[in-house]
Amino acid sequence: MKNKDLNDQQLIRLEKLKKYIELGIDPFGQAYKVTHSIKEIRRLCAKKAGDDLEKMNLQVSVAGRIKTIRRMGKASFMNVQDKGGNIQVYLALNGIGAENYELFKIADIGDIVGIEGVMNLTRTGELTIKAEKFTHLTKCLHPLPEKFHGLTDVEERSRKRYLDLIMNEEARKVAFMRPQIIRAIQKFLDDRDFVEVETSILSSVFGGAAARPFVTHHNTLDQDFYLRIATELNLKRLLIGGMERVYEIGRLFRNEGMDASHNPEFTSIEIYEAFSDLKGIGDLTEKMIRSVAKQVTGSPIIEYGGKKIDFESPFKWISMNDLIKAKTGIDFKKVASFEEAKKLAEEKGLHLDKFKNTIGYVMNEFFEELCQDDLIQPTFVYEYPIEVSPLTKKGKDPKFVERFELFVNGKELANAYTELNDPLDQEQRFLAQVEAKKMGDEEANEMDRDFLEALQYGMPPAGGVGMGIDRFVMLLTDQTQIREVILFPTMRNR
Repeated sequence: MKNKDLNDQQLIRLEKLKKYIELGIDPFGQAYKVTHSIKEIRRLCAKKAGDDLEKMNLQVSVAGRIKTIRRMGKASFMNVQDKGGNIQVYLALNGIGAENYELFKIADIGDIVGIEGVMNLTRTGELTIKAEKFTHLTKCLHPLPEKFHGLTDVEERSRKRYLDLIMNEEARKVAFMRPQIIRAIQKFLDDRDFVEVETSILSSVFGGAAARPFVTHHNTLDQDFYLRIATELNLKRLLIGGMERVYEIGRLFRNEGMDASHNPEFTSIEIYEAFSDLKGIGDLTEKMIRSVAKQVTGSPIIEYGGKKIDFESPFKWISMNDLIKAKTGIDFKKVASFEEAKKLAEEKGLHLDKFKNTIGYVMNEFFEELCQDDLIQPTFVYEYPIEVSPLTKKGKDPKFVERFELFVNGKELANAYTELNDPLDQEQRFLAQVEAKKMGDEEANEMDRDFLEALQYGMPPAGGVGMGIDRFVMLLTDQTQIREVILFPTMRNR
């Protein structure tokens, strides 16, 4: 830190370091014995009157960050925050002694301190630690932002998540709730005999989803690798190997745009169950979402953006074609040619990329542009065109596949298939993807010869689903921006 770059408050705080050293105190602290968290203290003292609390004589030792200070001569108040909450502290000259009180007098808001004392209630009924000892632990050299106006910019909060967590109770709530959601998902699946696995992030071939990959280079092998865009193909290899029920929660990487619901690095869960199908995996997904919502929020009916989202009632199932037909009057099962489909798209003002040259691509465009925003309550949209589903088993009508996407509040939350286990059909689908790539589709899958060979050994009939963990956390924490549920989202350089 160069003095010329510091403001007056920072210079004053920096100057105080000398005082701590003169007092024989390390300004950046030492280990400290904590006996109670603030959350635990509030639980122990809940609904107790002053006399009851006095009889209880609850001695505590807490550590946390000073959020407010009110100095009043020989007695002062401050508010201290730890990971679970905050609490008032009363410090008096005759309570902690002259030497200790002098140490407290050089404390600043933002410093990390230890407090030993006994619990009581003030005359106004506020739960308070009556301090018997004050311990300096870590000096804060930067003034904290002003509570109501100092840290409101979303981008700044995302860049300085540490500061966001200090100042923003909502950010703290989300940060602690996210792992609770993941643990609830794991418990639900573990209780049903699924096995959590880890598969490789680097791959010499990318596939399993329609997305542009990130490319990196391994120096020793002198070979390019992709950061995975999905875990699908490796998890299917495990089904072939006989693991039968597997899931993976892990980071995926897609070299795509950033918006309210997309971050290039995100977390997904993929679940595969041998001897199941689309309906079976749909039932599992519905029960899992309902169970996790109830466990984490207390209710399967949640509030999101001022709307009630009902995870308790049975989720709706509707085909993509029926949705489009209800919205536009167009029945794509009766559209006879791409030229007819293209003309319908032009009439609706829809733009088609040059590789989207089949009826199925146009149908999918109709759904994405005109229908999906209307799907507020949990809805399984099924029967997708084969062109947009290269890893999915064909339905009774070979132009469509056994696939659903689960939509909530107009956004895709999960994507599931009756898995394609026919190696001959899979090879033809990969070849179609290769042709789409030649025509400019940068999200088309590559030919994965090793996966085709694995399929030739026989993969059991199976259902599989992938769900975005970040989007699920957004729903359960009522957040509209994905960056609010990722501790360190991808950010543009300043």
